[in-house]
Formats: sequence, structure tokens, C-alpha cells
Amino acid sequence: MPTRIEDAGSLGGLWRRAVSEWPDRPAYLVSEGQGYRPITYSEADAKVYAYARALDHYALKPGDRVALVCETCLDWALIDWACQTLGLVLVPVFPTLPADQVSYIVKDSGARLVLAQDKKQAAKVDPEPPLGIVSLADGGFPSDGGLSREGWHRVTAELRPEDIATIIYTSGTTGQPKGAVLANAGFIQVCSSIRNHWPVDENDVWLSFLPLSHVFERVAGHVLPVACGASIAYARSIASLASDMAAVRPTIACAVPRFYESMRTRILESAQKMSGLQRFMFEGALDQARAKSRGKFAPFYPVLDRLVGSKIRARFGGRFKFFVSGGAALSPQVNDFFSGFNICILQGYGLTETTAATCLNHPDRNRSDTVGEPIPGVEVKIASDGEILIRGTTVMKGYYQLPSETALAIDTEGWFHSGDIGEFSGSHLKITDRKKDILVLANGKNVAPQRVEAQLKESEFIQEVVLFGDGLEHCIALIVPNFERLKTELLNKTGSLEDLVESEEAQQIFRHEVALANKQLADYERVKRYRILTKEFSIEDGELTPSLKVKRKYVREKYAPLIDDLVK
Repeated sequence: MPTRIEDAGSLGGLWRRAVSEWPDRPAYLVSEGQGYRPITYSEADAKVYAYARALDHYALKPGDRVALVCETCLDWALIDWACQTLGLVLVPVFPTLPADQVSYIVKDSGARLVLAQDKKQAAKVDPEPPLGIVSLADGGFPSDGGLSREGWHRVTAELRPEDIATIIYTSGTTGQPKGAVLANAGFIQVCSSIRNHWPVDENDVWLSFLPLSHVFERVAGHVLPVACGASIAYARSIASLASDMAAVRPTIACAVPRFYESMRTRILESAQKMSGLQRFMFEGALDQARAKSRGKFAPFYPVLDRLVGSKIRARFGGRFKFFVSGGAALSPQVNDFFSGFNICILQGYGLTETTAATCLNHPDRNRSDTVGEPIPGVEVKIASDGEILIRGTTVMKGYYQLPSETALAIDTEGWFHSGDIGEFSGSHLKITDRKKDILVLANGKNVAPQRVEAQLKESEFIQEVVLFGDGLEHCIALIVPNFERLKTELLNKTGSLEDLVESEEAQQIFRHEVALANKQLADYERVKRYRILTKEFSIEDGELTPSLKVKRKYVREKYAPLIDDLVK
């Protein structure tokens, strides 16, 4: 019988527990040729020990910070476990960040050593930290620091739950990012609660493709599987996800809403290319699936699901237990699509500052209009102004070297003020908006932009929306099209994206889609004027955070002339 997760005490102890309990089980599945090969927990432990010996070369002490600038891969995971077993504080840095932000995080965190994926990432760091920069791809890591296995295990055994495990810098939708200081205890609490109350165990196979630098994948796709003794497979790339799923046949994966939206769009586009009979069957199956997901009469669902739904599930490997969705709200339209085809998506809620998991839907009590129930051991309440407050072991120790910011975020009773607005529906939590994002129109009406944006994004032609309205007579919006869907619809159109968007046919589509959305909104919420943008938002261009959240303030500044024109 496996020992209790909570007895591990630290992330380093959690790794030692997994190696001891499941030495011969596959810990990781790594791509090799057209397939994947397993690496057992004991084999992985040998690699973790090798990294620990390399880190020992630098005479780092428990509590020292090590920055890691690298894409999601096996080495990322092994380096993290090496740091955790040594009591080193890992500072993950998104490799998509520009040089000035990478340098800021490295300097602000006081990192003594930087491990970079390659020379390109290493070049982003300025000034150089005290112990230098290691380019992993170029063999810059020393192979031996002289650390014995006994000495290594002794260091791990001395680690405590209250010790700092990591400093994760928030995405920074406004201003400079702040480093959330997370202790071992928060990770242990999350893993223990989910393992004891959700259907996850050592027989599961996780597919990992989100950034490990983000707290969501770090907890749910990296630490939790190891706590369960499960296996983790790393996708080769986003482009190869379909073949990776077929090869790995995962049971669980974590993703952001944009992934599900993209998968739904691809399936619908494939259906457009089917023969007459096949398309008729698909559309029939889709209608029945929608009816079933909404609790309506669907007499032909079983037959059509066997003929059509089973093929859709096969695209995901055929044995998925559930997906976990986080980072933003999942569109009801997207959820209905997958739910109807018996593909379970569990929405959850949490922040960097709360070690990712605060609430999560359970497969037996899944309510897609909510982010689920608070996980055991975490307290959640709604303040008088509607703000969601969170208290428990999972809440961060504070923002690194920012006492005033910490005091604003965590009150004297230990409640973390999330900045999100929500309400309870029974035991399930609903997120209704961001406290700072509430728009106050000139007539005094308060508009929750996420509700309006979500309604507009119900359209298959709209990928992103940013709503404005503070001090205005009515709401205005910038709209990013779903360019792939638009191209499919307007096959006869040639030329640039600008020509496509500005064509009368495209403008007519968006007039229709905005009008449809407005019918579902109160009069004061309706979008009276809007502008269709001719390019997608991106991390590189500054409109999105690494976790794909829109930087409203930056968008407002960047597109000020367009917005000012809409106000006239």
C-alpha cells in the first residue's frame, strides 16, 4: 500500500516516495522515432541524480534560486526534481518572453544560476548572475559535483513543508510581473486532495504539452502525476498532437480553452469536406449530441454516437477519462460539443498565488457552467463586493521582496484577495468577472466585460474580443477573427488578410454575428461599435501573456488610434 502523499513533506520527498513505491513503473514516455519509449521511475531517478550532482558542482545551498528558461520537455521535469531534492528554489521563466522580461525576472529573483535551453535563450539574460549561465543544448552543464547518493538523500530528508519550493512570476497583465513565493506544503496539499477525491491513480497516462513554466501545468501535469505514480508523455509539438495522442493513448490531459476551440474547429472543418452521406450522418450526430448534452430528447444518439462519436474519441487516443480546462472560461458551445460526444472536460479555477488548484469539477458532479467545488483543505468565500477570497495551505507566502503588495493581496486573517468576481451556485463556484476589469459606462451602469466577450466568442468566426466602455455612452470592442474559419467560409476570396477582413462579405458576417450576440445581452451591455483587426494577438507582439490571457492595458495603448476612432 503506497504511503500517504502528505507524509512526503516536500516536493523532494514526493519524488523519493514515487521512486520508492513504483520503481519499475513508467514515469515518463519519451518520443523515439514514430513512437514513445518508457522510462521507469528508477531510471528517471538516475537522471535526476545526475542533474543533482551537476548542480552540486556550483556549491548551491538550500534556498538558493535557480532560474530555468526552457520549453516543456523531459529535461525540464528532471531539472525541477533535482532542484527540489536539493532544496533549491526553481524560478521558471517562459522561453517566449522577450529579453528584457527574462532579465528582469532573473535579476529580481536573485537567481544565482541560470539554466537555459540553448544559446538563444541564454543570450536573453543580462546582466549575468553570480554563478553564470548554462546552455543545456551545448553541453555547458558539468557532469559531476561529487555529491554521493547518501548525501543527496540526507539533504532531501531535511527539507520541510514550509520551505520555499519555487518562485513563479505572475503573467503581468498590468505592470511588471511579481514573484509568487510558493512553499512545498501547497503542492502537497493539492496533490493529496485530488488523489484522495478524484479518479486519478498510477494507471493513468498524462499527455503534457502546456508550458511547465506556468503553475497550471507545473502542478496538474508534472507534480500530480508523480504523486500518483502515473506516467507522463511529452508531446513533440503542438503540430504533432494528433499523432502523439494516437501513439500515447493518454487518459488525462490539461489544456486551455483555446485548445478545445481549435480542436472543435478542426473537426467541423473536416466534416465540411465529407461526402454527402457522411456529412449528413455527422450533422445528425452533432444535433443529437447537442440535444443529449442539454438533457433533451435524443432517440438516435446511441446509434449515431457509435458511428460518428467513436471516431471523434479515437482522435484523442480512445481512452480519455477527462480533460482539465483552466486559465480562462470554456465556451458553453465548445463544452456542449465535446460533452455530447462523451468527451469529459472538467473546468477548474486557481491562480499562481494559490498553487493552481482552488476549485475543480468532479466527473460525477460536473457542472460546465461553473469552475467546480473548492478542493478539500481550501476555504473559499465571497466578499461583500463579490470578490472571491481564498484561504489555506495553498496560498502563497507572499510576493518576493514586495511586502506592501503582499499586504494588499493577503489580509490579516490570511484571506487571499483574488481580484475575481464570483458567486456560489450550491457548492459550485461561478466566475463572473475580474474586479479590476468592470467597466463603468457614462450612465453609471456596470458592465462585466467577460460576459459580453464570451457571448461574442460563441461565434465560430470570432477568436478574441476585447471590450471597452469606461466613461463611454456604450460598449465598443476590438474583434480578432478566427482567420482559418473565415478563409474556409470565403473560399473565393484571394489577397491578404487585410483584404479578406475588409471585404463586404466578411463585414456582413461580422455584422450578423455581433447582432446575434447582442440579442442575448442587456441593452446597456450591447456592442454598438467595433473594429475587426487584421492580425491575431500574440505573446511575441505583447498582446497576450505566456498563459494566453489578453493584456487589456497593453491592447488599449497599442490600438489607441482605433479605439479613439470608435469613440468619436
